Amino acid sequence: MAVRGDEPERGHWFEAMADFLGPAYLRYSFTKGTDQEVGALVELLGLEPGHRVLDVGCGPGRHALALARLGYEVVGVDISSTFVELARRAAEAAGLAGRARFEVADARVGATWATLGSFDAVYSLCQGAFGLAGGPDTTMPTDRELDEPILAGMAGVLLPGARLVVSAFSAYFQIHYLEDRDTFDADRGVNHEHTTLKDAEGREAPADLWTSCFTPRELRLLARSVGLEVVAVHGVTPGAYRPGPPTIECPEFLLVARRPGAG
Repeated sequence: MAVRGDEPERGHWFEAMADFLGPAYLRYSFTKGTDQEVGALVELLGLEPGHRVLDVGCGPGRHALALARLGYEVVGVDISSTFVELARRAAEAAGLAGRARFEVADARVGATWATLGSFDAVYSLCQGAFGLAGGPDTTMPTDRELDEPILAGMAGVLLPGARLVVSAFSAYFQIHYLEDRDTFDADRGVNHEHTTLKDAEGREAPADLWTSCFTPRELRLLARSVGLEVVAVHGVTPGAYRPGPPTIECPEFLLVARRPGAG
């Protein structure tokens, strides 16, 4: 998301949005289903006591902090220094700093993954990293080539037999319910939304959001291309994550995959 009329863009268009919103990000309705989503994550990832979990694109840390409260060791990474700082403060305030650690990192960069170690489970929800590679960044020719290394990095830090969960916007839903103010690039599979943001003080600003959209078949092929075994692709709604077949009416798909090997 780029805030129009703001300072020149930095390394990723998402950063300007995070800087503008700050804590107001957690006021938006799509952030209100955290507890339900985390409960589903525990089941889908097969989490057990003592597991080490990685949140890729953690934002202000709502899922990571909820998992830390349940006793898991969580590392959250996000490209936004603003969101990472908010997550760190929240962890300190809740007495969770010993179980939840947050770092600024760019999931598109291969060197990022070498510093993180290995994990019993990895996830990326709400287009926190995977699915946000589209937009004005033209350093690579296609958005698929940008999304693939993100998924490959996630797969690479999984322990053998461990699982990954990734949410992705549905291309079917986006086209079926395309709004007049949006533009869908059929070649790149990217939806460009023109919207308005409101910060913590109530100030508004026009903004742009680019979201890569996928079909279930694309998610399966992409997972297999980075060496993962596909467990399932579910059709879901934020705040209502549960097993179910993909349909046109599902705004998101949830990819569940595992790294081959003994678990």
